[in-house]
Amino acid sequence: MFTSSTNLHGPAVAATSSSAQPPTQPSLPLPTRLHRSELAVPASNRRMLEKAPELGADVVMLDLEDSVAAQDKALARRNVVDALCAFEWTGCSISVRINALDTRYCYRDIVEVVEAAGHRVDTIMVPKVSSAGDVHLVATLLSQIEKAVGLERRIGIAVLIETAMGMVRVDEIAAACPERMEAIVFGVADYAASIQSPTTSIGGADPGYAILTDPLEDDGARERHWGDPWHYAMARIAVTCRAHGLQPIDGPFGDFADPQGYAAAARRALALGYEGKWAIHPAQIQLANEVFTPDPRTVEAAGRIITAMNDAAADGRGAVSVDGRLLDAASLRMAENVLAKHAQIMARQPGRSTRTAERGSEAVAA
Repeated sequence: MFTSSTNLHGPAVAATSSSAQPPTQPSLPLPTRLHRSELAVPASNRRMLEKAPELGADVVMLDLEDSVAAQDKALARRNVVDALCAFEWTGCSISVRINALDTRYCYRDIVEVVEAAGHRVDTIMVPKVSSAGDVHLVATLLSQIEKAVGLERRIGIAVLIETAMGMVRVDEIAAACPERMEAIVFGVADYAASIQSPTTSIGGADPGYAILTDPLEDDGARERHWGDPWHYAMARIAVTCRAHGLQPIDGPFGDFADPQGYAAAARRALALGYEGKWAIHPAQIQLANEVFTPDPRTVEAAGRIITAMNDAAADGRGAVSVDGRLLDAASLRMAENVLAKHAQIMARQPGRSTRTAERGSEAVAA
């Protein structure tokens, strides 16, 4: 019996079930689309669409789904097309969130927007993805439209994992259509509803998810420690993304009047390996950009690590000590990641298009 598998880094390979060799892990490419902040913009709001390109987000997501009432869906599509064609978008990447595949709006979202303004769209964001088939459906429709209208640039796909079934199948979803898949976003609100969590907070902590310490010996007092109810889901997505060369992106933080809470949530995502986070309000953009930008001390330390490791390699040594810490090849890879991200951010200068900056980051990675 033969099985075939296709991944991001090469063609399909055939193997027998009895003699298959363990696969070797390929070196994953550095994601080239800067994605520290992703501003969600309701497509029914023309004033917000006009302001969006100048607000400083790395990615602007034009939303046709949850933020648009049913009676405004057709108007929202027209607004998106008008905005894409009329405004200057070279300072950011553009994503369009379509309606879910189980709605009557989805196919019109893709057809109308991509036929009229596909040359301005970087990615289509697919919500509530529950299987690889959902990705393939959108990819097939995109291929047909691109060919029909003569688009020279392939449109990417980002997916939202926001259901229990989507989380169970996240690996097969990540492996679907590697020529288009770019990112997986954790949609915490719908995910909470899907698993029937009683929380009403979007992306924040929940006092119900806590434990008590044992009573203290002197007075019997107990301390309460809050946990992170979304840790498993976020870590699961991060690991899956990195295994498939995709970007993990954290979803919304609902309380836009709580900058400290947002920053803490963003730092949690960064620690888990995420590339960036959604902003549902312009005030959250700068917070995300700051959290997901390596600070000068980290960049300087990364440079010293690389220098020390290169010197050690020239002397035939595999490990060195820098600032009292033992470093090895893994330290070198982490330092290289920091410097590559720093170069990518520096390439995004005023007056340069995001696509020019992305090409520059590819040169750094090479």
